[in-house]
Amino acid sequence: MDLVPLIDLIGEPQTALVGGLVLGLAFGIFAQRSRYCTRSAVLSVMGESDLKPFATWAAGFAAAILAVQLLLGADMIDVSETRFFSTAQSLSGAIIGGLLFGIGMVLARGCVSRLLVLSASGNLRGVFSIAIIAVTALATYSGVLVPLRDGIGGLWSTAAIGGNDLLVHAGVERWAGVALGAVLGVVALGFAIKSRLSVWRLFGGVMIGLTVAAGWYFTWQLSTQVFEPIQAESLSFIRPLATTGELALESGFAGLDQGVLIGAILGAFLAALVSGEFRISTFAEPGVPSIWRYAAGSLLMGFGGILAVGCTIGAGLTGGSVLAVSSLLGLASMITGAALAQLVLRSVAREQTGSAAVMPAE
Repeated sequence: MDLVPLIDLIGEPQTALVGGLVLGLAFGIFAQRSRYCTRSAVLSVMGESDLKPFATWAAGFAAAILAVQLLLGADMIDVSETRFFSTAQSLSGAIIGGLLFGIGMVLARGCVSRLLVLSASGNLRGVFSIAIIAVTALATYSGVLVPLRDGIGGLWSTAAIGGNDLLVHAGVERWAGVALGAVLGVVALGFAIKSRLSVWRLFGGVMIGLTVAAGWYFTWQLSTQVFEPIQAESLSFIRPLATTGELALESGFAGLDQGVLIGAILGAFLAALVSGEFRISTFAEPGVPSIWRYAAGSLLMGFGGILAVGCTIGAGLTGGSVLAVSSLLGLASMITGAALAQLVLRSVAREQTGSAAVMPAE
């Protein structure tokens, strides 16, 4: 991929912005059409819906791991100097931040990427939640919550366990990562068949994973062709919300993060419009939880996502696809936090109504 002509034409930051815009646009379209949602996947495994949400999520997770591990095995990308492996990563942040994020996404009825998609589809509850997440993420990333973030994050890191590469800890070669992705792919396909997932929804889930792989490939290629060194990276949504807030305060240059954010919103908006699913939704609709519940969940996600160094996409798929221990631990903690929060909500609903009322995904 020769990016030099584009770099010469519009500059390095703008090239990153354009690449992020394309990646975000693809993500937004496929996420909206497939209803890709980690919270819904957790609830489906807990028996509160059919297995279609889990099968869709599993397809994306498996595709991301398999595609990225194939790229690594073919020496088409190198992630050794990325943030996941070049410096010690916080394990305590992954665990505590992940738990808080998982609780938050149940309270707000969606993770960051899902709420962005909903916002672009006319859901004003999503807009409200994203605004709170963005402010909290900025405060945690570079504001008043930094001391608290650093205090928790400094408790335990990958330096204490000898690195962040799962394959190194397992003592296996790169082919094992490819094999793991293939096995997960077969499992995901099995759940898709079992749940009678539509081909188009399965395709959407797979494309989410491939978009993450494309992000790694694009940023790696860009890192080898720019004058100022940059780190390879892929999709995330909690960091772009924080860095975009920083740029707004400092009048800095937009880059990959802002491209991903704008592209995802635009892609989801277009997909919702074309499919006829764009609809204004407010807190006034029957059965919608309190605005304070959304606010609490959004606060937890804003802080927890930055503490865990990623959301369900940034940690779960981007970090998970390179088999970073901290990211996989963060994803597991998010899932655990979501499951625990749902159990509590189920218990409260049972006490209030005499039955465990299910609150569907947004």
